[in-house]
Amino acid sequence: MNDLYPLKFKPIFKEKIWGGNKIHTVFGMDYSPLANCGEAWVLSGYGDEVSVVSNGFLAENQLDELIEVYMGDLVGESVYEKYGFKFPLLIKILNSSDWLSIQVHPDDKLAENRHNDLGKTEMWYIADAEPGAELISGFNQQMDSELYLSNLENGTLKEIMNYEKVQKGDVYFIPAGRVHAIGPGLLLFEIQQTSDLTYRIYDFDRVDDKGNPRQLHTDLALDALDFTRHNTYKTKYTPAFNKTVPIVESTYFNTGLMHFGTTVVKDYSGIDSFVILQCAEGECVIEYEGGTETIKAGEVLLIPAIMETIRIVPVVETKLLEVYYPQNKTN
Repeated sequence: MNDLYPLKFKPIFKEKIWGGNKIHTVFGMDYSPLANCGEAWVLSGYGDEVSVVSNGFLAENQLDELIEVYMGDLVGESVYEKYGFKFPLLIKILNSSDWLSIQVHPDDKLAENRHNDLGKTEMWYIADAEPGAELISGFNQQMDSELYLSNLENGTLKEIMNYEKVQKGDVYFIPAGRVHAIGPGLLLFEIQQTSDLTYRIYDFDRVDDKGNPRQLHTDLALDALDFTRHNTYKTKYTPAFNKTVPIVESTYFNTGLMHFGTTVVKDYSGIDSFVILQCAEGECVIEYEGGTETIKAGEVLLIPAIMETIRIVPVVETKLLEVYYPQNKTN
């Protein structure tokens, strides 16, 4: 029987100058021989960093190869028509032991014109935060290019950033154009467009192992920045038990949070999209016509678009992020 089934993938681990060890200590992932792991790409179709299936008869096949074979049955007809063999989302786990660079991502138009690539809108779900952990999202005052450049040149860029104290369960939506950075002591899930375009604005005067400062992209970033000051940056949602709570709805992905302790039946017949289930806490069994699959904290499961109904049975109390491409069959 060669029908599509829920797919698991081998993580792609990346050592970073700011990386930590919680991807191993919290989620049990083995990233050796790397000294640390700043990023685990748990589902990727980006560039040469394409995820490889780890379960079932399709094991050892790459995600793009499967899209080429199964097309809309795997990703959804409308997704396939728009993106072809490129999977539209990139799912990461990030762990920081230091500040990441202050940075910004271009939108689709700028990315297409400059790089023939997609822009990068993303969201963060905080899986764990050490006491006092912070991140940067946006500016703390109304800004324009002249004032921004003045602070950049005067070495006072950090003083115009909006710092947010964060804790487990917090959500931040980071549209392309919004300046941002992750501080030390954070473990988070990042859901984003399939892109790795980053314009580095400030890197806290760090140097690499050869004593060289990392490259900055001052001029490129200027055209990408959205200088709008917002009243709030954290995404508000009301947690609920045994219910799927929408947390982010955007042009590129819709994400819900499922916190449950009893069996959940999901009907996906109304969406023309794959569904990604990312386990934030706990462990559960996915029952589908033809078999079962288990996922535990940190793991990701890709539910093919052709699969309309699944049952999710918790082994223990569990939290899942549920992600799909926002395209209704009625559109």
